[in-house]
Amino acid sequence: MSLPLQHRESAMLVNGFVCKDPEVVTAEDFFLAAKLDMPRDTKMSKVGSNVTLINVMKLVGLNTLGISLARIDYAPLGENPPHTHPRATEILTVLEGTLYVGFVTSNTDNKLFSKVLNKGDVFVFPQGLIHFQFNPNPYKPAVAIAALSSQNPGAITIANAVFGSKPMISDDVLAKAFQVEKNTVDWLQAQFWADNHN
Repeated sequence: MSLPLQHRESAMLVNGFVCKDPEVVTAEDFFLAAKLDMPRDTKMSKVGSNVTLINVMKLVGLNTLGISLARIDYAPLGENPPHTHPRATEILTVLEGTLYVGFVTSNTDNKLFSKVLNKGDVFVFPQGLIHFQFNPNPYKPAVAIAALSSQNPGAITIANAVFGSKPMISDDVLAKAFQVEKNTVDWLQAQFWADNHN
């Protein structure tokens, strides 16, 4: 079992984290009072969602185990915008409400696989593919739990990465790529691209 660098001095690293001597491992290394049963605030998010990720940075005992977990809260009409996990496949289970979900295959055909999920339904997003979740209900929130096949899955939110990069990608490049006017790109780059992950 390995712990993040700040928890132990050692020369042996696994997945970027320092190995902990098995003689000093405790139950606390595998415990987190995450309170995932409690609703999360979605009002502060521009996209109307709040992702609470439990990964190796929050629960040190996950290192080398290849798993992580997230609770996702969606406001009415809220979404977890198009994003990708470069190091993980995700399986999502709806706990409350309804979600419209989908992923797009690679550039060979850009095929959309989508479904409307209700409470108890499950959907899989393959590793590295762009995917999203949207709560189509204008009155009721939704909640889902996602399991991911990496202790550190990573998340790249497409709009944030493209229009909120620092320094900015040239508006000439983006205008040509998205086939829009440069003033549209300038407007998009001027927005505040907030992250919905905790």
